[in-house]
Amino acid sequence: MDSKFGVNSMSGTLERVAVRQPSAILSADIDEWHYAKPLNQQVLLQQFSNFVSLLETSGAEILWLGSEKDDLADSIFTYDPSFMLPSGAVLLRPGKEKRLGEIDVHRTFYESSEIPIIGSIEPPGTIEGGDCFWLNEGTLAVGKGFRSNDAGISQFRDLVSVDGIEVMQFDLPFYKGPDACLHLMSLVSPLDNDLAIVFEPLLPEGLAAALIDFGFELLTASEKEFEESHGLSLNVLATASREVIAINGFPETHRLMIEAGCSVSLFDGDELCIPCEGGPTCLTRPILRS
Repeated sequence: MDSKFGVNSMSGTLERVAVRQPSAILSADIDEWHYAKPLNQQVLLQQFSNFVSLLETSGAEILWLGSEKDDLADSIFTYDPSFMLPSGAVLLRPGKEKRLGEIDVHRTFYESSEIPIIGSIEPPGTIEGGDCFWLNEGTLAVGKGFRSNDAGISQFRDLVSVDGIEVMQFDLPFYKGPDACLHLMSLVSPLDNDLAIVFEPLLPEGLAAALIDFGFELLTASEKEFEESHGLSLNVLATASREVIAINGFPETHRLMIEAGCSVSLFDGDELCIPCEGGPTCLTRPILRS
């Protein structure tokens, strides 16, 4: 029987992916949630619909997380509260306190989908999915910063070791401080198992060398576009090797990827993504990659 879950790469063909409809975000207090500006509800919903259409066009099966009413504005960014391994899911524990309720949303989804939960991060540990990405099928890079702490990373390391997976830890820079959302994947997006786009000025010490050691060619993203996009210009989602979804409006970054042999599909994200500090990768929880 074909597997219904399991992930051990960032660029294997995306077969099944969990997303969540925008709900609480449409009326969220922008100061409480640290959004850059008031959100246009109609435009945000249209941009989300366009993004989901690109996922469907890629061939991925869309799985919907619970639609019950709640006040979890950030819950559309489904990459962060859990992480998928070959053997099942790990329930993470967000470092942004207002996101802690999302853990139960993901727990309910996995239980109803009959996907095994192999463990969860307990207090005082924190770790978010945006700080975790696959270097290869047996190694994860994990960033320590304001969202993911030593206690959380230590627990995560123990849980993933059940699948024989090793963790390489990297310290994130201070950048704009604890209120900003700087994840490890704000600075690195794998486009294939041997290609990644990076924002070199903020890369943690040793990460560029590690990527090269693991066989990655590195594309250096535009500093101007990184700053203009609040770090989301290089937050791109690989739906297959060198097939990516990115936010429209950052031509230098798109050109880099195209010249490296990538097919780039674009959607507008000036309401859905840029003000809320979450890009196409953040909007997805990959459930199955082949």
